[in-house]
Amino acid sequence: MKKQDLPQDESNLKSANMTEVVYVTDENDNYTTANSIGWEAKKLALDESMALINERIEEARQNVADQIASPIIYFMELNKMDLSVLSAYVGIWQWRVKRHTKPKVFKTLSDTVLKKYADAFEITVSELKNFDGK
Repeated sequence: MKKQDLPQDESNLKSANMTEVVYVTDENDNYTTANSIGWEAKKLALDESMALINERIEEARQNVADQIASPIIYFMELNKMDLSVLSAYVGIWQWRVKRHTKPKVFKTLSDTVLKKYADAFEITVSELKNFDGK
């Protein structure tokens, strides 16, 4: 893309007073960098991704409220993590983390284990234990 053709469309970057550095070609067709405040196609893709993430968070919240899943699922989705990422953060095998997402198992977890999850989610143990999805 030519430097002069670089879109400067309104996006979330502008509202955060930020720009994005992208590679472009100059008048001699040499690669260089330029700042952009965003472009429409990228904004649409990001908006769709965020809508999907918000759907997953809402579904997780509802599953906690219906006692189908433990609060770990909700906070995992809220923090945009998956089981492997959460497993790495808390230092617990992935199969055990998956097991902890079951409400019945979650209720038996010690405060030590809950503290690992709470630290990963940057909340308190009390917030984790008492989240009911409602």
